[in-house]
Amino acid sequence: MRHLRVLCAIADTGSVRKAAQQLGMTQPSLTTQLRRIERTVGGPLFTREQTGSRPTALGHSVLSRARPIIAELATLVRAARQEAAGAAKRRLRIGSVGSRALAAWLSRVHERLPDTDTTVHIDISAIALLRMVAADQLDIAFVHESEGFPLRVPAGAEHRVLIAREPQFVALSVRHPAAALPVVRLADLAHDTWMVDPTADHEYAAMRRVFTEAGLDPRVLQVRDNATAAELVASGEAVRPCQPTSVPGPGTVVRPVHGDPLGVRLLLAWRPRALSAPALDALYTDLRSAYIDLASVNPAYLAWLLQHNRSLVHLLGPATT
Repeated sequence: MRHLRVLCAIADTGSVRKAAQQLGMTQPSLTTQLRRIERTVGGPLFTREQTGSRPTALGHSVLSRARPIIAELATLVRAARQEAAGAAKRRLRIGSVGSRALAAWLSRVHERLPDTDTTVHIDISAIALLRMVAADQLDIAFVHESEGFPLRVPAGAEHRVLIAREPQFVALSVRHPAAALPVVRLADLAHDTWMVDPTADHEYAAMRRVFTEAGLDPRVLQVRDNATAAELVASGEAVRPCQPTSVPGPGTVVRPVHGDPLGVRLLLAWRPRALSAPALDALYTDLRSAYIDLASVNPAYLAWLLQHNRSLVHLLGPATT
């Protein structure tokens, strides 16, 4: 490659002297090197004229092949340096099901790890996220597990329980008769159409199990689009289960369900090779804090926690205890 750069420098400057200056060499040294190159290729590559050095026909042929090689090498070196710089920078690939806790968690992660390149992948399927962790496509994932339908954590991933049981509340129209109640019963909603997202793992099956145990058989509508689902709830066309940290949309209210028949377990799954124990503990603590902060400002869920989950009360702050 050094020889090819010598030839290109002579051709570009039109002079052995100028090429030597450009390359940081003496003119005699460059001349000697050019002669060696010409002996190697079997013929003169430049002619010396009063106006400078000009490529011969052989020189033009060699240069036409040399320039792409030099350009390709420069590209290779530049790409390698960029990749090395990226590898040197720490990265963290986070996955999550939809949750209001995610944004607050990410804020804490950025604050704790300001020099880490953090990416986020959102998926409604906890099973898909767990597979991505095991396949080294994610380092850590926040997932929900529907009660009665335990997730299988694949080999290559481990998990830790964040919240052992999160009750699912219900969203309904402000015009619904049960909206005036602080706590609704399944029987109050027996004649309503319930909505589920068919892409959410086991959500439909878990709901059906609860209805069967209660001796109910309401209509169930499968809706994937959240905007459409919100409109249907606000209009009174349907009700739907929701996370207790959910903020009511326009024209809707969120209420706990008597007896908490619907529940999920919140888990944090990770790939052990990607995270050290201290790093995992920090991420777990940040997510748990983000979740508790949300619960603390949600009146309905805060009231539920104070009544049903005394183990979390000490985390809710002095104003609530």
